[in-house]
Amino acid sequence: MPPAVIANVLLTWISFSMVFSSHIFLFYFLPLSLLAYYCMPRRGKNVLMTLFSYIFYGWSNPLFTLLMFFSTLIDYCCGLVIGYAAPDQQRRRKLGLLVSLVSNLSLLGFFKYTGFAMESYNQLFTLVGIDGFDPVPVLRFLLPLGISFYTFQSMSYSIDVYRRDAVCIRNFIDFACFVSMFPQLVAGPIIRFQEVADQLASRVHSFEKFARGVAFFSLGMAKKVLLANSCGKIADTAFAASSLHWLDSWFGIVAYSFQIYFDFSGYSDMAIGLGLMFGFVFAKNFDSPYRSASITEFWQRWHISLSTWLREYLYIPLGGNRKGAARTAVNMGIVMLLGGLWHGASWNFVVWGAMHGILLGSERMLGKKPFYAMLPRGLRIAVTFVLVNIAWVFFRATTFGGAFDYLGSMFCLAAVPQTSLLLDGLLYTPYTLLSMAVAAVIVWRAPQTWDWTREMGPAKGVVVVGVFICSVAVLSMQSYNPFIYFNF
Repeated sequence: MPPAVIANVLLTWISFSMVFSSHIFLFYFLPLSLLAYYCMPRRGKNVLMTLFSYIFYGWSNPLFTLLMFFSTLIDYCCGLVIGYAAPDQQRRRKLGLLVSLVSNLSLLGFFKYTGFAMESYNQLFTLVGIDGFDPVPVLRFLLPLGISFYTFQSMSYSIDVYRRDAVCIRNFIDFACFVSMFPQLVAGPIIRFQEVADQLASRVHSFEKFARGVAFFSLGMAKKVLLANSCGKIADTAFAASSLHWLDSWFGIVAYSFQIYFDFSGYSDMAIGLGLMFGFVFAKNFDSPYRSASITEFWQRWHISLSTWLREYLYIPLGGNRKGAARTAVNMGIVMLLGGLWHGASWNFVVWGAMHGILLGSERMLGKKPFYAMLPRGLRIAVTFVLVNIAWVFFRATTFGGAFDYLGSMFCLAAVPQTSLLLDGLLYTPYTLLSMAVAAVIVWRAPQTWDWTREMGPAKGVVVVGVFICSVAVLSMQSYNPFIYFNF
């Protein structure tokens, strides 16, 4: 084969991410890694897991692995410095923690927020109209996959060792396995070291655990392929339209709410399932969030690993709820603002975080109750869902102005030309209506994957095999297969 052809094949090979819902992962990478893992002696399993994780992560860009290795090495060394410091060497412990925090936040800030900071600087001077202002050239960097997740995860290790909530680890391979573990590497859930420290040293492998892992993975892939992708097409159509009828705009944002939920909870289910297949038990990351009757409850159910991280490492250090209701509300607002910015370098995400921060703060001021607490629980769930949808507009819209235009359509504040009726043929097809109906039933009525897979039997096995075959069949016909949280 000519060298040019080989080069093109290699470039094509590394030009995309290896998502879980892809044929190359399902039929090549996963079977090979499982076969090699179970053939490997116990002492070599973490080495092999780390190797396959680096292959998985470097699939889209091998240079990303160097960055992750650097972050891993820094936090491993900082953990040793902190953990082995004598009781009277507090200054040394603080220095180790500081190096870890500065290194991780610098990496995250450089790759994720440099361009955003420069754009905001230019916009500020343009807005005030200063004469002679020379705009700063905006630098763009390729955002490494999952950098927001693995920096938080790696950084939490140093903090836990400093707090003496965890013992520093001496085996570098075990720590590298913790940071790079491919099931949850690029989109969470965010695993704290103390949750898996014992499992890194020794974990149980059983047929029951493996079977539950397969069920978790299959159901998660069905969420992603059968529901998230179809709902995502509806949302994309609605947000791409120049003008919308109010009913179409609400249909579009509800579709996006379903998309982001099934996309991310589906990924989390697949990650938990893969962990079980390799003997690891990860914590639940979603708990039917759209059944929440308040925003406070919503954040107890949505992306639980991130909520836990923000509470443990940001909210509590700020003072938590120890300094009165007003200060508690302010702390919540700060945490949600930073949580919004963590999701993306855009003012849209800041506004999304601010909206949730204001709602959380107001509920805390009202005694942990929403302003609609007098309503029956069913109506409180409906109001909460509406508020979450309104906030999702800023999360989904690509521009600040686009978010306000979409909100204008939702609340009948925008002119609607007759041509908008053409969208009906794209939005309300039998397939899209069926997808939305099934999504709604699962969101509000179906049992959670976590509970449904606790006990597996022949009947459930048939269901699992059926949804897996159906997902693979649909996947082979789909070209639309994004993972939303890969962008964060």
